[in-house]
Amino acid sequence: MKNIIALLIISLCTFSCSAQTPSASDKEKNEMKPSKNEDGEWDLTVIDTQFDYFMNAIAKPISQYTESYLKNRNTQLVAEWNSYYFSGRYRNVIESSIDYDPKEKYGLKFEYKLYQVFAYVNWRYGLRMNGLSGSDTTRF
Repeated sequence: MKNIIALLIISLCTFSCSAQTPSASDKEKNEMKPSKNEDGEWDLTVIDTQFDYFMNAIAKPISQYTESYLKNRNTQLVAEWNSYYFSGRYRNVIESSIDYDPKEKYGLKFEYKLYQVFAYVNWRYGLRMNGLSGSDTTRF
């Protein structure tokens, strides 16, 4: 009887301590989707207190980019970001996937802000992403 109870306790501890992968419903909940604001423009909301500081003090100005350049970079960066998310890498930084359609015309402001999210994650958390240009990456 003692052996059965000990075995039951060990199996429960093992089950409760095992790594859990996100289910399909969890992944649907943790997806960033672009949305349109009241003016009909695409918008992206970032809920990190230092992002505004980054945008105002550190990020390169929007005038240094073209929409096509940002769209190409964002397509690469979103693919890399989503591969990290679905593989479970960098869970402490990447908490959601990004729903981004490269065929959609989001506009320069949205493309710029999305690109700066990737630059911000590099600056703040040190996550280097291959799609960032050399001048937008932080060297540590």
